[in-house]
Amino acid sequence: MSGSTIGQIFKVMNWGESHGPAVGAVIDGCPAGLALSIEDIQPLLDRRRPGQSHLVTQRNEADKVQILSGVVDGCTTGTPISLMIENAAQHSKDYHNLKQIYRPSHADFTYQKKYGLRDIAGGGRSSARITAGWVAAGAVAMKILASENIQITAWVNQVGNIVCGLTPEQVNFEMVEQSATRCPEASVATQMEQKILEVRKQGDTIGGVVRCKVENMPLGLGEPVYDKLEAELAKAMLSINASKGFTIGSGFEGAKMQGSEHNDPFICEDGQIKTQSNYSGGIQ
Repeated sequence: MSGSTIGQIFKVMNWGESHGPAVGAVIDGCPAGLALSIEDIQPLLDRRRPGQSHLVTQRNEADKVQILSGVVDGCTTGTPISLMIENAAQHSKDYHNLKQIYRPSHADFTYQKKYGLRDIAGGGRSSARITAGWVAAGAVAMKILASENIQITAWVNQVGNIVCGLTPEQVNFEMVEQSATRCPEASVATQMEQKILEVRKQGDTIGGVVRCKVENMPLGLGEPVYDKLEAELAKAMLSINASKGFTIGSGFEGAKMQGSEHNDPFICEDGQIKTQSNYSGGIQ
């Protein structure tokens, strides 16, 4: 099975299964000399950790990361960094009743047809459990980006038909962290929580939309034609379990606008060339 590695310079290969001994990631391409410790990675895993609230999966995992290689005396060596998170809550027997059943909209059927077998214990490689390794690797990437003052903020923008009314410019990380739903608009966050609990009581789930902004990005990232930045981002985002759509800037709303409305005219402000609007989402 190929397809477990992403990236060209900073490469991340994730490994592990939902109910195996552990999950993790191997990072190749991290520069030498970066100060790095468990304390840089663990806070992001703590944010992701299941069982923290009544809104998320109740699987009880400590998600304590271990750095197995690539770091000596608190600094990266330039060699591959191996990160491991043990799976403590392994209950493979809970899935034995699914041995002869394909879960709808899951990877059970497709794995069986493609590989001739499937891991019924939590879905194996198709489980969202493997995203723990992504988050650990992402913490390392974020530390590199922070050294260049590049800031990333993501938040829950929609749950069902309940939508956050704030613009990206109005959102900051502190606002996002104020609610269990990670919605920055307090009144809307409360509505979202109520909706999730209502659906959960029905034994069901509900969809949503995550929004993200990146600030202080340098110019010129991406290469034509197949390595465009937006194409690379789309591939990464659509690799997330259960994701079914990805847009940049105005997204599909742009289909409702005329070109003259949707264009981002260039202006000069304080001696700098900027755009008057940002329908393109910062990528042209």
